[in-house]
Amino acid sequence: MKAAVLHQLGEVPRFEEFPDPVPQEGQLLIHVKAAAIKNLDKIRASGRHYASHEQLPTVVGIDGVGRLEDGRRVYTTGMTGMVAEKALVLPANLVPIPDGLSDVTAAALPNAVMGAALALLHRAQLKAGMVVLINGATGVTGQLAVQLARYYGASRIIVTGRNAESLEKLKTLGADAIISLRQDDETIGKQLKAVHASTPIDVVIDYLWGHPIEIILKALMGGGIGRFTHPVRIVTVGSMAGETISLSSGSLRSSAIEILGSGLGSLPATAYQQMNSDILPELFRLAAAGSLKLETEVRPLSDVSAAWQQEIAPGKRLVITIS
Repeated sequence: MKAAVLHQLGEVPRFEEFPDPVPQEGQLLIHVKAAAIKNLDKIRASGRHYASHEQLPTVVGIDGVGRLEDGRRVYTTGMTGMVAEKALVLPANLVPIPDGLSDVTAAALPNAVMGAALALLHRAQLKAGMVVLINGATGVTGQLAVQLARYYGASRIIVTGRNAESLEKLKTLGADAIISLRQDDETIGKQLKAVHASTPIDVVIDYLWGHPIEIILKALMGGGIGRFTHPVRIVTVGSMAGETISLSSGSLRSSAIEILGSGLGSLPATAYQQMNSDILPELFRLAAAGSLKLETEVRPLSDVSAAWQQEIAPGKRLVITIS
C-alpha cells in the first residue's frame, strides 16, 4: 500500500510503499479516505513527545476517516498509522459519519473536539450562563471552542489572540469581546480587569500558557485581606507560548483560582467513551447541518512530504486525502 512513512525521528515522512496491515482477531481493516495532520502528529514524529514513535520505520497519523470492508463510513483512531491507504482499527473506536458530512471535515474535526469539548465539559465543568475566556482562540481548536462554548450555553465569551483578522472573524463565530495580545502587558491587563469587573469570568480555556497566562493570572488575582474574589477555573490545553510560567504562591492564596490541565493523561476513560458515543456524533451532525465551521487545507497523500513542512494558515487544519 501507499503510505506516509517515517524512517527516523526528526525526519519528514515519505510517500512510499509499505506492507499492508494484516488484521488479527478482534481487529478490522479500514480503507482510509482522509486523515488530518496535527501538531501532535508532528511532535510525535520529531521525538519530542512522551508518546513518540518507538518502532521505525512506521506510518504516521493517529486517526482518520474511511470505509470498513462492510461499507460503513466511520471516523476512528488507528492501531496502525492512518496516513495510509489501509490501517487496522478496533470495533470499539468506530464513530459513524452522517450523510452530508465530507470525509475531509470529519477527519479534521475530532482532534479539535477533544481539545475544546472535553476541556469545556469535563475539566471546566461549563454550565449554561457562565462567562468564558478563551486564551489563544485564533487556532483551529480555539475557534471550535468559541463555537462550542456558545452551543453549550456560555452567556458571554471573551477571546484573546495575536492575529487581528482571525480575532475579528471570531465575532462571527460567537465571541462577544476580543483582546489583542499584540498590545503591551499593562493594556492587556487593564482590559482583562475591566471585563472581569463587569462580567466576572468563570472559566478560562487556555491554549497558550507561557507569558499570556501570567498576564491573565495577574488580572484575576484577589486584593488581599477582607476582599473576596470570584471563583475562576483555568483549564490549560496547550502551550504554544511556552511550557513554563512564573507563579507565586500568593497568586493562588489571594484568589479563588483553580488550575487544571486537559489532555491525554488528565481525562478519565469515561470522557473518551463519551466523546465517541455522544459528543462526536452530536457535533458531526451539527457540522453536517452547517452549524459548526472549520476550515481545512487539503493535500493528496502523494504530496505528504511537502505538506508536512508547509506553513498552514492560522485557523486551518491540514488534511491528507488518501483516495
